[in-house]
Amino acid sequence: MSDETASEGGQGTAENAASADEDHRDTSAGPLNGVTVVEAGSMISIGTVGRLLADFGADVIKVEQPETGDHLRHFGPQKEGVGLWWKYLGRNKQSVTLDISTVGGQAVFEDLVSEADALIENFRPGTMERWNLGYEHLSELNPGLVMLRLSGFGQTGPYSDRPGFGTLAEAMSGFAYLNGHPDREPLLPPTGLADGIAAMFSTMAVAFALYNRDANGGTGQYIDTSLIEPIFSLVGPQPLRHQQLDEVETRSGNRSTSSAPRNVYETGDGRAVAISASAQPIAMRVFDAIERPDLKDDPRFADNEKRLQHVDELDEAIQDWMDDHTREEVIDRFEACEATIAPIYNVADVTADEHYRARDAVVDIEDEQLGTGAVQNTVPRFSDTPGSISHLGPRLGAHNEDVYRERLSYDDETLADLKTAGII
Repeated sequence: MSDETASEGGQGTAENAASADEDHRDTSAGPLNGVTVVEAGSMISIGTVGRLLADFGADVIKVEQPETGDHLRHFGPQKEGVGLWWKYLGRNKQSVTLDISTVGGQAVFEDLVSEADALIENFRPGTMERWNLGYEHLSELNPGLVMLRLSGFGQTGPYSDRPGFGTLAEAMSGFAYLNGHPDREPLLPPTGLADGIAAMFSTMAVAFALYNRDANGGTGQYIDTSLIEPIFSLVGPQPLRHQQLDEVETRSGNRSTSSAPRNVYETGDGRAVAISASAQPIAMRVFDAIERPDLKDDPRFADNEKRLQHVDELDEAIQDWMDDHTREEVIDRFEACEATIAPIYNVADVTADEHYRARDAVVDIEDEQLGTGAVQNTVPRFSDTPGSISHLGPRLGAHNEDVYRERLSYDDETLADLKTAGII
C-alpha cells in the first residue's frame, strides 16, 4: 500500500461540488494559524504532509486535476465509491480543481503560489520545470516561498527520473532486508511506511524553513526530500556497524539483536503479547513475572550479552510460563511486577482500549458522505495550540468558489471562462 509520485498532466472539466461549506474551521487553534500552503501532487506521501500541516492550523489548498482528482480518491478501501484513504488524508484541506499542465492552469497556479507561504509537491523531478513552475520561476514571483519537493529518489542522482513508490524505498533502504524471520524472504510493511516517514521528515523541514524565514530573517528556499533517505535514516547505525565491524545485520524475526528478552509470545488462550526488556532491571522483573527468580542467578542470563547468547533457552522459559496463563493473567502479572509488556492489538482492539479512549486518540467527525467517520486524532499534543479536525476529505472542487472568488478575487466571467476551457 505504497505511494507513487503524482501523475503528470490530465484534462477534463471540473466536478463542481455542492457546498464548500461546512468547512469554516477555527484555524486559530493550531500553531500554524496564518500559514497558507498549496498542495500539488497525489497519493500518500504528499497527502500526509498536507494533512499534518492542516491539522495544526495551516490553510492547505489542495490542487487536483478536474474530474479525476487525487488518485487517493480511488485508492484502497471504498465505501459506496468514497475512498477512505482520501477521507483521512484529505481532512482539513480545501479542494480546488485546476489543470496545471495547461498554460491557463499555470497562470492560475502562479496566482495561488504568489500569496502562499509554502508549496508542497511530489511530481516526478522535471515535471514542474516542464510546466514552467520550477522553483526558480516561482521564487521570483514569491521570494519568501518555501517549496517542498518530495519524490521517489530525490531531485538529483542517477535514479532521480525514475517513478517512485514507497515500496521501492522500503526495499532499497535496507528496511525490508532487516524485517521478517531469518528463514524466510524479506518482509515489506502492509501500509505506506516509507511514505509516512518521508512525510514526517518533510513536514518538519517545512516548519524549519518557515522558522528560518520568519524568525532568522531568511528567505524562501526549496527542500529536496526523497522517499528512500528518511526511512534509511531510521534503520539505526547500520552504515557505522558495517564500516566499523564489517557486519551486515540480518533478519531476526521478533527478536532484537541488541537486547533480550524481546519477542512475541503466545498465551495459553491463543492470544499474543510483546515483551521488551532492554534494561537490566526490567529483565530481572521479567524473571519475577514468570515466577522464575532463580534465573536471576543463572550465569546464562546474568547480563544482556549473555542473554543474547542464550536467547533460545530464555524464550523457551518465558513461553513455557505463558502456555499456562491467559493473556489477561499474563498482563496482570507483568504489570504487578512492573515488567514491560503489551498485548498485540488489531484496530478493533485499539479503538476499544480504555487508554486510547481516555486520550481521544480516535475521534468521530461528521461527514456529508460517510455520516460519521472515525479517524486518528491530531498528534502530538500542544498545551495551547492543539490543532483540530473540522472535516474529512471534501468533495472534488468543493472550495473552488471560496478560493478562486474570495482568495484570488476572480470575477464571474473569469471563472466561467476557466470552467469552459476545462482548466478548473
